[in-house]
Amino acid sequence: MSQSIELIQNRLLYRGRKFDFAVDRLRLPNGIEGDWEYIKHPGGALAVPITPDGKLVLVNQYRFTLGARILEFPAGTIEAKETPDQTISRELEEETGYRSSQWRFLGKFALAPGYSDEYIYFFLAEGLEKLEQPPAQDEDEDIDVVLMTKQELEQEILKSEKVDAKTITAFYLAKPFLG
Repeated sequence: MSQSIELIQNRLLYRGRKFDFAVDRLRLPNGIEGDWEYIKHPGGALAVPITPDGKLVLVNQYRFTLGARILEFPAGTIEAKETPDQTISRELEEETGYRSSQWRFLGKFALAPGYSDEYIYFFLAEGLEKLEQPPAQDEDEDIDVVLMTKQELEQEILKSEKVDAKTITAFYLAKPFLG
């Protein structure tokens, strides 16, 4: 039977708009003490939206951390008092101008467990309808909506660095349901 890890101290070093940065002082079962740094994140939700004619709805979004635009499925941070399904319903409308009437939960995964406590919830969004007047995008977003077949997206995944890991994961989770 293994012993548990003991939390000696938790320090919040930075409180941000989307996430916090913390350092935990831990004592491992072998007696060694050390500091573990990590990002505290409220979690996120992502949709794999598919139109009635079988096109996937993605966003081509500028990501300042990469200094480039990348293809992603619509996703966003879970806001206070929001559930993951409420988050992704809101984000789908804000980022793409589509609304979904059919949702299927695909799974929940730790996004980067080596340095963050963030989990992301994946959903398949079907029964899409284009909104007459989509909500305005967030002021810090630079997004273009892109429609692709599943074959086109898979080719982009295989040839490019311009698709992020959560989108690749979501695509392969949803693939059995994409026809």
